Amino acid sequence: MSQELTYYETPDSLVELVKKRSETFHLEGFVKGSGPVKPEVMLIGEAPGETEIHQLIPFSGRAGAELMKSLKRAGLTREDVYMTSAVRSRPYREEWKMDARSGEKVLKRYNRPPNQKEILAHAPILDDELRHVQPKILLLMGNIALRRVLGGKISVSDVHGMRLYEEALELSSLSLNTFQKTERKFRMMATFHPASIFYNRKLLPLIEADFDHLSGWLKEVTK
Repeated sequence: MSQELTYYETPDSLVELVKKRSETFHLEGFVKGSGPVKPEVMLIGEAPGETEIHQLIPFSGRAGAELMKSLKRAGLTREDVYMTSAVRSRPYREEWKMDARSGEKVLKRYNRPPNQKEILAHAPILDDELRHVQPKILLLMGNIALRRVLGGKISVSDVHGMRLYEEALELSSLSLNTFQKTERKFRMMATFHPASIFYNRKLLPLIEADFDHLSGWLKEVTK
């Protein structure tokens, strides 16, 4: 589905706003969303990990390698897809570990899911992307992405692979710390985060089936 595309980049002023809103949280780095305007799919993940904040490329780690396999299954390439996430910085936790070489304790950082305050702090960026990118289908990868866009305690395991047509959440015009429904509806599909198969290989057939469904839906909406 590759074609000549126009790419969108989050304005620097918006990046600075979100960094200001996030400065008291345990977040590091910043990775802008990446991809074309009016893409086949806008993929929304959780947050970048350690690899992504160094390479500045969304989904460039182990999970990204699995994602590329799934995109290929759906007839897509990275260039067909706009990639972003609920939080654009890496959420981390710190833990003291014994270094095998030196025998000394060192403070290490590990990935963790973003919390609701961090998701709210980064919300202006996803709101901006939803206004400008205009994808054919939103692909929500994992519970963090699904709940950021739809709210509540909805679970990927309950709705994965289903065709949804819903209003997305955005920051409230009355409060920068609550969400409200947008007036725009989006075609959406949820699936499991690609990293999930590292912990549960039984999810792989479900993910494959979800991307098969995505491929079929894309063929219908691009006729």
